Amino acid sequence: MTIKLNDLRDNKGARHARKRKGRGIGSGLGKTAGRGHKGQKSRSGVAIKGFEGGQMPIYRRLPKRGFTNIFRKAWAVVNLGSLQRAIDAKKIDASKPITSEVMQLAGLARTGLPLRLLAKGNLTSKNVVFEVAASSKSALEAVVANGGKVNLVPFQKEKKARVDEKVDRRKLKKEEIKKKIAAKVARGECKPKYKKPQAK
Repeated sequence: MTIKLNDLRDNKGARHARKRKGRGIGSGLGKTAGRGHKGQKSRSGVAIKGFEGGQMPIYRRLPKRGFTNIFRKAWAVVNLGSLQRAIDAKKIDASKPITSEVMQLAGLARTGLPLRLLAKGNLTSKNVVFEVAASSKSALEAVVANGGKVNLVPFQKEKKARVDEKVDRRKLKKEEIKKKIAAKVARGECKPKYKKPQAK
């Protein structure tokens, strides 16, 4: 059997006709067009989430407990066990001071947060020096027991550039073009731009 272009069509059920609302009772979506009956919810632009007909809504009936401390300090935490695994895998050089930047590069800590050293796991490496923003008491004791040291370094967050400090890219591009033209003129590849003589 030969296939002709006029015989090509989609598989059965691949295309569906669009639902045409409000086109008579026989369509199944006539009269109220799938919106039920009359009233507020049958109109467009109505949002009454949580409204219970005027009675006290459930979110007000239920008791509330606790609070969220908006002044809480967020930390990037690193355990001694994960540090030892990174040292064994030669991701971190234990002979040099281990800073928060070194841990971030090794993929142990999140960036943009002060780093806190915790004591979960075992640190077998000797004489390791840490430079972190904070440390738990047990982590400090574990490092000192291995002949190491923990130096507490204050965390400094990177400041965002102010509007006046932002780079004007168009200005930089113009300057770059001027430099290129000046270099071409110096090489004799093009003539300098004609300037009108100023009136005395």
